[in-house]
Amino acid sequence: MQRLSGLDASFLYLETRSQLMHVVGIMELDASTIPGGYSFTRMRTQLNARVAAMPMLRRKLENSALNIDHPVWVEDDHFDIDRHVHRVALPSPAGKKELNELCGHLAGQALDRGKPLWELWIIEGSADGKICAFLRMHHASVDGVTTAEVLGQLCSLTPDEPDVDPDKVAETAGGPNRTGMVISGALNYFVQRPIAMAKLLPQTAGVPIEWFRRSRSRTGMPAPFAAPRTVFNGPISPHRSIATTQLSLDDVKRVKNRFGVKVNDVVLAMVGGALREYLSQHGDLPGSPLVAMVPVSVHDADERDLVVNGTNKVTGMFTELPSDVADPVERLERAGELARRAKEHHADIDANILRAWAQFAPGTTLSTLMKFYGDRKLSMNHPPIYNVTVSNVAGPDFPMYFCGAKVAAIYPLGPIFHGLALNITVFSVDGHLNVGILTCPDEVPDVEVIAEAFDHQLKALIEACDD
Repeated sequence: MQRLSGLDASFLYLETRSQLMHVVGIMELDASTIPGGYSFTRMRTQLNARVAAMPMLRRKLENSALNIDHPVWVEDDHFDIDRHVHRVALPSPAGKKELNELCGHLAGQALDRGKPLWELWIIEGSADGKICAFLRMHHASVDGVTTAEVLGQLCSLTPDEPDVDPDKVAETAGGPNRTGMVISGALNYFVQRPIAMAKLLPQTAGVPIEWFRRSRSRTGMPAPFAAPRTVFNGPISPHRSIATTQLSLDDVKRVKNRFGVKVNDVVLAMVGGALREYLSQHGDLPGSPLVAMVPVSVHDADERDLVVNGTNKVTGMFTELPSDVADPVERLERAGELARRAKEHHADIDANILRAWAQFAPGTTLSTLMKFYGDRKLSMNHPPIYNVTVSNVAGPDFPMYFCGAKVAAIYPLGPIFHGLALNITVFSVDGHLNVGILTCPDEVPDVEVIAEAFDHQLKALIEACDD
């Protein structure tokens, strides 16, 4: 058995019918490179062989009424690829709009907790001849880094089928042991957690005081609940809408080199500009900067003081977005300045504080609070924690193949929350910057406008390079 960490389990506790806690990956595939041509049956057979060498995709949740700690992962002894890999066709002729509508519908469905928490849909029928692989994985089992690793294991460097590592096939999450689960859970709860709490309190006591001081003096991250209210900050329903766009990484690097900033600064400037453009069109642009929460990987952090390490090794950094700046070059320079300020402050905070405190996440209580928080009247009467989640993940700078099909684009998408109805994830691979946007259509009915605004933002920055 492998026990979930508190942060892993939190994504289970936070999940409601409206607030779905899975991450999504959309891969657009050129099937013309598949040796022997495309066949769903053959593709599913290849996937079955690859999943056999990926223990993470064969584990499922196990719990007991007597277990007072977080649930555990166990091997699914009845794993069946047919329960995870499905096939669906778009109405012909179908373009990007129809593909995004179907992906949004699939993203709005809850995963079955009685089996390993992932599924893959092969989508056929696109007018451009491409097929699409739509992958969903619960956030309890993956974070941004592990999602990229899963995609890397499902893909290969050539169209040829790779060999399966027999050592990986032999790995297992182990079988259920309810007695061991209950005993180790009680030991964690009554012994290890109090010890961890005693260590955490003195480490944490000064964090909010220093955060408040830096926030007031504008030398650090903005404080939670200091963000202006926008259309992105209402309650959400189970419905999801998706928009994507693909940008040239060479163009992004040209902007980076011309103005002496980082790729992430260019991304944040484009996000700030795109949201400024969208909110201006809707008469909802606040006078103060928007606030983004940027997930930060802590896979390299020291884990000795953690009760359970878990899969999710991530914390969050708050940063203002230069949405209040009209000029694209000034916005870029401001984005770099705001990001540096936030990073300096974030670096002074223990990387594992969030993960350590998450170990104390109360399951039933947290789930009840989220349902209460999602009440429409309540959620509209407090300032939002922040405005938008923005992730920037660096992928491989070379071609990849999925079951022989060349990967034309990969768009990862993270979850949205009540009061935080917009998630923007950027993933760079093979010379492209792929932008995926997920939201709730009840709050943002025209998400494709935000995707189009990214193209406008990069074009404006490229034009500025020539001035």
